[in-house]
Amino acid sequence: MTSSYSPERRTAVILSGTGAHGAYHAGALRALQEAGVKVDLLAGHGVGAAGAAVAAIDGQARLWEADGLWAHPEIPKLYGWTRLARWAAALALAAFVVLVAPAAVLVAASVPIYAVGFLTETLGAGGMVITTYADWLRQTVGGSLFSTTVPRLVTIVVAVFGVVMAGGAWLERRRTQPSRRGEGALWWRIVGAPLEGAGARHLFVESLWGLIRGAAPAALPALDQVARRYTDVLRENLGQPGFREVLLMATDLDARRDVVGALLAEPYRSAFFAAHAERDRLPDVLDLAGAERDRAMDLLAGALTPPVVCEPFRITFSPESHWRGETHRLCDRPGSVNRLLEAAAAAGATQVVVVAAIGPADGPHQLGAAGVDVRSRLGAFVAAAETAGLRDALEMARLRFDQVYVVRPAHNPIGPFDVGGAYDRSSDRRQDLRELLVRGYEDAYRQFIEPVVGASGDHLATTTEGHDDGHGVFNDAHSRGRI
Repeated sequence: MTSSYSPERRTAVILSGTGAHGAYHAGALRALQEAGVKVDLLAGHGVGAAGAAVAAIDGQARLWEADGLWAHPEIPKLYGWTRLARWAAALALAAFVVLVAPAAVLVAASVPIYAVGFLTETLGAGGMVITTYADWLRQTVGGSLFSTTVPRLVTIVVAVFGVVMAGGAWLERRRTQPSRRGEGALWWRIVGAPLEGAGARHLFVESLWGLIRGAAPAALPALDQVARRYTDVLRENLGQPGFREVLLMATDLDARRDVVGALLAEPYRSAFFAAHAERDRLPDVLDLAGAERDRAMDLLAGALTPPVVCEPFRITFSPESHWRGETHRLCDRPGSVNRLLEAAAAAGATQVVVVAAIGPADGPHQLGAAGVDVRSRLGAFVAAAETAGLRDALEMARLRFDQVYVVRPAHNPIGPFDVGGAYDRSSDRRQDLRELLVRGYEDAYRQFIEPVVGASGDHLATTTEGHDDGHGVFNDAHSRGRI
């Protein structure tokens, strides 16, 4: 292995992360561009796939501009509750109010009335207030309000709840193309996943369409048409400033494997697919510069779909493909950075920069309160999977590349689904995505550009044993890169 960073080597940038962590990727990409770092290949999973797709067609500035993607007004709404879940919550609240509100009003009114009655009786003014209120309460409770009106209203709300849930679920399934029959309890078939991934998919695909559609305004077409236009633009401009080869990855739940879409220049394209053919893994890769070019946005949509809490994105393969026209479900797989590093090595990269917004594992006595909502629980799992996946990936990466560099924060309170920002208990203040973007920018300079790129002419060599120390320094068996 060689001893230091070299712009002469084929360099890949790997963007690993989910949801809000894309803002950190944007800051790091800005620093790399400003410093003039040569990047030949961009790869990503999760929201990193979206960042890679945008940056590959010379659109990376749209990620960090003041009015760019990560400042878009729709960002705080990403991965919110589904429309069906919001309707269910509203109707459940309505049923609760109808059932409980009358009794609550009576109880709340009783306290001041009995207090006033007690006071007047103590002062010798008589107990007329309490007697009058007791008669009214007896007539109210014994009348039609609690025996007829309230039960009828609750029954109506519950009936509407059932109709809305069933009808909404049916419409949602009709809207999702293509559809597949679900199995399991009727309740889960109606409710489905609680969080919505369509907003993130639409936002990033629409942004890509804005970059490639040309000067004439045009409505957002179907995903296959966007994909065809995207791959045509990128393929025709490879080699031009700002345009890079790209690897996009999602996980196929039905095939139980990761799927990597590759748009590569020759001779790397032929070598990449030949390497997968030798290992009998051609079903794992799609040639976005060839017959599978219409699948680029499908892979991107799958990558932007978190597992379990969002309905998987469905993709129908062509009848001529390995899967013979089957419809498969795609989603992201947290911690899958090792697969991207493997793909980057097969695509000819010899040095790689991994950008991840998850900090190293904390030491003892740093436990905090855990969130109990769905997004916080999933975010905690995703962060743990990303941290463990990155650690394992770096152990293998030193066997594949001459140099591996990592850009990551020392501390990041913003979880994958904290798209509206998060409160940082360590600093007793709230942090937003703009600050996360700036942190990615600063970390890229502090951990990679200044100590590695700036010092690449020094040719310092060491013989330390390879490891990741958990704080942004990765050493291989023959070299040491401070990152």
